[in-house]
Amino acid sequence: MKQAGIYLNDVYCGTLIEDEEGFHFAYDKDYLVRKNAKPVSPTMPLTVHQYDKEMMFPVFDGLIPEGWLLDIASSSWKIDSRDRMSLLMAC
Repeated sequence: MKQAGIYLNDVYCGTLIEDEEGFHFAYDKDYLVRKNAKPVSPTMPLTVHQYDKEMMFPVFDGLIPEGWLLDIASSSWKIDSRDRMSLLMAC
């Protein structure tokens, strides 16, 4: 299992987890009660319920480099280019 804290504008907003069932994202309870809380994506509105998906959520997958930058990141950190969670955490 891999786990990463997710920050939005330098404010902790939730946790992304990868396990054998896929990917899971849940907003932090303290973040949800903040007056200025914003969703990480329009497709993932603020909610107390966990989001589950077999593949990496597009909002996070879009943060991973592509092309020659992906090749550099993958070879520099010795991370398989298909290991999206490890690449997200490293980059």
